[in-house]
Amino acid sequence: MEVNDLESAWRAGKQFGYPLMVKSKRLAYDGRGNAVAKSEEELSSAITALGGFDRGLYVEKWAPFVKELAVIVVRGRDKSILCYPVVETIHKENICHIVKAPAAVPWKISELATDVAHKAVSSLEGAGIFAVELFWTNNGQILLNEVAPRPHNSGHHTIESCYTSQFEQHMRAVVGLPLGDPSMKTPAAIMYNLLGEAEGERGFYLAHQLIGKALSIPGATVHWYDKPEMRQQRKMGHITIVGSSMGLVESRLNSLLKEDSSDCQFKTVLPRIGIIMGSDSDLPVMKDAAKILTMFSVPHEVRIVSAHRTPDLMFSYASSAHERGIEIIIAGAGGAAHLPGMVAARTPLPVIGVPVRASALDGLDSLLSIVQMPRGVPVATVAINNATNAGLLAVRMLGFGDADLRARMQQYMEDMRDDVLTKAEKLQKDGWESYLNH
Repeated sequence: MEVNDLESAWRAGKQFGYPLMVKSKRLAYDGRGNAVAKSEEELSSAITALGGFDRGLYVEKWAPFVKELAVIVVRGRDKSILCYPVVETIHKENICHIVKAPAAVPWKISELATDVAHKAVSSLEGAGIFAVELFWTNNGQILLNEVAPRPHNSGHHTIESCYTSQFEQHMRAVVGLPLGDPSMKTPAAIMYNLLGEAEGERGFYLAHQLIGKALSIPGATVHWYDKPEMRQQRKMGHITIVGSSMGLVESRLNSLLKEDSSDCQFKTVLPRIGIIMGSDSDLPVMKDAAKILTMFSVPHEVRIVSAHRTPDLMFSYASSAHERGIEIIIAGAGGAAHLPGMVAARTPLPVIGVPVRASALDGLDSLLSIVQMPRGVPVATVAINNATNAGLLAVRMLGFGDADLRARMQQYMEDMRDDVLTKAEKLQKDGWESYLNH
């Protein structure tokens, strides 16, 4: 709602309630031109902070949100439209600081956000990149905040993370070339804006210190805009970090931003596989999975997580595993053996169950408990006490997207073949009696 004087602003406040967002039509960019009036008493000072009514002011109802989201949309000259993955934008003082791609939101919310962005751009004219900024509210709605008809800060990560960057895509759209693939070529990316921390030379020094540290981070790329003047909170560049999971790239960014960070912190490797068991009595069996993963140089963690004695810990572990970068969970259990199934019910990750021989039924109870999962909650189950196969299966699953692991698995299979052929040749040459005696 446009406001031309203090009286119209008061009326808007009564209609929309407080907090109230006051915005300027002119000179509004990168957090500037916005002010929040938390009460009627603050309305006058918010208007003054924006330069008064001569700036052309309007107000918006405050939107309580869970997360701020954004979708980069490209529209071709032939009116074809493609959407990039939904990202989360994190703001401080109304300025974008961090962009996470893809956004950690439920699939339905991601689809809804993409649909809203697609419809918004469909209603507009022109060809090129459009950035659609959105609010995800606590009642599950997606609200359209604004549309920026240009390459956008929320899309800078696409240079490293997507098959077609927003900049290349913009050129394709404007000149009428076929639009490129907007999907991500890396599982996760995080973009950190390099904002001026101080004026002048001091600001340049602090920025260059951070850039120097970023160059030591695996998967990090620095973009410096070469602006001649350093100002407080001015966007001077950005750093994008890509990696195998959001947990990994967030960890590396957090290490970068620590004042006492060192190179060794940047090279920390997060586990890709979680090996869990209900009791330490399962460890003599489950250690074989860890040995396989060590042999294939797959980072992993080993934890005791009991479904019956520590149910809260189990729920927490299963629910957060994918956020920490875990890609597969190997769960060993004996007796009632509820651990693999309960974990599978709480995580979207694949779970491999290892029945442990731990009762008078010789492990058959564990096997049947794990393998007889209800429809909709799958657990891949290996033989009783065969944690080795659980480790090998996990490596094969990771190998689907990892050429090095695939090659190493191929070599492992060839080595097994050669070992068998060597034994067969020895048996044939020496005879069975000599073979057994040696």
